[in-house]
Amino acid sequence: MSESPIYQSKFTVYVVLCWILAAFGGLMFGYDIGISGGVTAMDDFLIEFFPKVHERKMHAKEDNYCKYDDQFLQLFTSSLYLAALVSSFAASKICSKFGRKRTILAASVAFLLGAALSSGAVNIGMLIFGRVFLGVGVGFGNEAVPLFLSEIAPVQYRGAVNILFQLFVTIGIFIANLVNYATLKMHPYGWRVSLGLAGVPAIILFIGSLIITETPASLVERGQNERGHRTLRKIRGVEDVEAEFQQIVIASEVAQGVKHPFKELMKRSSRPPLIIAVSLQVFQQFTGINAIMFYAPVLFQTMGFKNDASLLSSVITGLVNVFSTLVSVFSVDKFGRRILLLQACVQMLISQTAIGVILYLHLHATDSLTKSQAIIVVALVCLYVMAFAWSWGPLGWLIPSETFPLETRTAGFAFAVSSNMLCTFIIAQAFLSMLCGMHAGIFFFFAAWILVMGVFVLFLLPETKNVPIDAMVETVWKKHPVWKKFM
Repeated sequence: MSESPIYQSKFTVYVVLCWILAAFGGLMFGYDIGISGGVTAMDDFLIEFFPKVHERKMHAKEDNYCKYDDQFLQLFTSSLYLAALVSSFAASKICSKFGRKRTILAASVAFLLGAALSSGAVNIGMLIFGRVFLGVGVGFGNEAVPLFLSEIAPVQYRGAVNILFQLFVTIGIFIANLVNYATLKMHPYGWRVSLGLAGVPAIILFIGSLIITETPASLVERGQNERGHRTLRKIRGVEDVEAEFQQIVIASEVAQGVKHPFKELMKRSSRPPLIIAVSLQVFQQFTGINAIMFYAPVLFQTMGFKNDASLLSSVITGLVNVFSTLVSVFSVDKFGRRILLLQACVQMLISQTAIGVILYLHLHATDSLTKSQAIIVVALVCLYVMAFAWSWGPLGWLIPSETFPLETRTAGFAFAVSSNMLCTFIIAQAFLSMLCGMHAGIFFFFAAWILVMGVFVLFLLPETKNVPIDAMVETVWKKHPVWKKFM
């Protein structure tokens, strides 16, 4: 596949600041992923809102795999993602009409309201309502931030810059695990502190949304060509941006002819990026990663860890998650997207299968793993998280953000975000029940999905390294052996 020309650019302090401030949208998302699992394992929280689950947890002879099986407890985690699913389509419209910058601002406001409501909750209705506001923040942030990062990054660094979003997600998860570990013994309001601190990244994102620039593509798309040209010069740090700007203008002119982008997505020529985007989101969640990240403390308690030991194990996996994502930042634009995804499939498949075998053989309804077996399981979880963190985690967001043409970009990415949120909702709502019903078999279930993912990447995913966003159709889709038939 031939690569398109690389446009001139250099790093500036301002553009790096824009990348970092926008990426706090990922930190908001990650903090919630990490915080909810720790909070649902806290006795004070369970006594306040889910007393039946707490009673079941205290039963010495209760089935290890079923002690947390409660639909309302799962709804506490999953309601956020249902709200994010719906709000991502509204976010798409706002992103197109008002720009990426204002959509990021709206995300921070919604997340602040959600943090305030959930941390101050006095009944389950208020708690869930707070989660819904957090979901709106996640829907808006996950729609706007990856698009912002992809559109503002120089093509040769686009992968690394976009992965800042996922890097900050992993930092958010790690910080949440540390917070949960610290608040576990703050009786009886530790859980309120954990939930309330979600407001901190939201405040930083709010301030950041006032500082960052709008993307040139968004400005041109909304008829502000002169401002778009100035912005492009500013973020590229060079005066000669004419070739890149003309490509943005041409893409915008094509986009202007499309009055109904969601209808445009249904056309045959739009199917390749849409199928890729939706499939990657489904696969990203059915690796089982969020089953582990949401419920890591619960999962480790199931294996026989005490409260503080299970949270400490979550901190360890969170730290592995952060450092492994850095591998992707430095390798994605060097080695490409496909090789990282394929390598990770092999590593995750081995890890998930080994965990399933150990639990099937040694963890039954009322016993627990030995110390050495538990350490092996934690090590395997770390190997699994490591592989996900440098592949399916960041690339699941990067590839959809860079493959749609401008005329369907926000609409297409809305489908990607909503697909991700739908699958996240399904996993969050069903995992504890699946764990109860399938026991160790749940790890074999996720391992089978990983096998399917590898085959998909091998035959259907094109390489997009070093290809300008607005040249994808000519450079990628029209030259792929399968997808060219749709063009």
